[in-house]
Amino acid sequence: MATQYPATRPANPRFSSGPCAKPPAFDLSKLADAPLGRSHRAAVGKAKLKAAIDGTREILGIPDDYRIGIVPASDTGAVEMAMWTMLGARKVEMLAWESFGAGWVTDAVKQLKLDAVVKEAPYGEIVDLSTVDTDNDVVFTWNGTTSGARVPNGDWIKSDRAGLTICDATSAAFAQDLPWDKLDVTTFSWQKVLGGEAAHGMIVLSPRAVERLESYTPPWPLPKIFRLTKGGKLIEGIFIGETINTPSMLAVEDYLLALDWARSEGGLNGLRDRANLNLATVQSFVAENDWIAFLVNDPAYRSNTSVCLKFTDDRITDGAAFAKAVVKRLDAEGVAYDIGAYRDAPPGLRIWCGGTVEATDVAALMPWIKWAFEAEIEALSQAA
Repeated sequence: MATQYPATRPANPRFSSGPCAKPPAFDLSKLADAPLGRSHRAAVGKAKLKAAIDGTREILGIPDDYRIGIVPASDTGAVEMAMWTMLGARKVEMLAWESFGAGWVTDAVKQLKLDAVVKEAPYGEIVDLSTVDTDNDVVFTWNGTTSGARVPNGDWIKSDRAGLTICDATSAAFAQDLPWDKLDVTTFSWQKVLGGEAAHGMIVLSPRAVERLESYTPPWPLPKIFRLTKGGKLIEGIFIGETINTPSMLAVEDYLLALDWARSEGGLNGLRDRANLNLATVQSFVAENDWIAFLVNDPAYRSNTSVCLKFTDDRITDGAAFAKAVVKRLDAEGVAYDIGAYRDAPPGLRIWCGGTVEATDVAALMPWIKWAFEAEIEALSQAA
């Protein structure tokens, strides 16, 4: 007989890895100041967009001489913008250990047709960073959203490197420490750690990246939404809120609200601590149950945001079907939404543990995972 229902339910069952849970303080009424029906080029629109850029710099501790821009098409658009405008000037190394990193490899090799050095690792691992030569351009994800594997630090990146580091940090920014002096192009989206709305990306450029943009013209055509320079000079307006295309002022207002909430939680340190506490809660649960494990074996590489788990019980013969059944049970009970592993990843669970998720909700979810697991094991035994 399956175990009884756990006594406590998560107050917020939203554990999706993107779009992610809204900040706990979120309420639609708090977006009433959004300048809807106004031009983003009007003074009020420009002020809101500049506040978003300035708030991002403040909370993430981005150096004053780095440019921050709001760009189209979420993190994907920001990464593509960096690759299409800057790669090709020198040799490039592409690092991949999950689906999004693999996508950047495809773009570099098949679309831009670069003779890139490709270094890949399976889900749950990362490449040997000691083999990476940062005198080449390097493209990598800091935190693998679909694998739960992250870069532990930036020590492998040379301070006096000749190449550019292009870092997809979409599920790391606002949850993990990013060494800005080691990163030349950093991208992320609003819909991840701060629980913002989708479709808007951010790109952060070091002075070295700006120098590359102003001194190098790629051999391929650039779509309008990728163009960061004009006449060989950086389009500075992009980095004070004069966006390339029309942004949603409602989404901007939502992001400003999320930044205010981040400040109230102690900024980056507070957000990181919240995510670390959530990860620790999952780690304790895994340590107590031998039928479940982290997809990432080495704790040094485990994400504190996109936490990926796998079922290890020998009675499970079809891992994908079993994981889907567990996810379906949790969804039907209204205790966890959207926690199935990414479609290209090994079967299992993916629980978002970023700062907008309350530790009490993560703790309440754990007994429900055990309940769903035991219920499915019982179903297997009955079907045998």
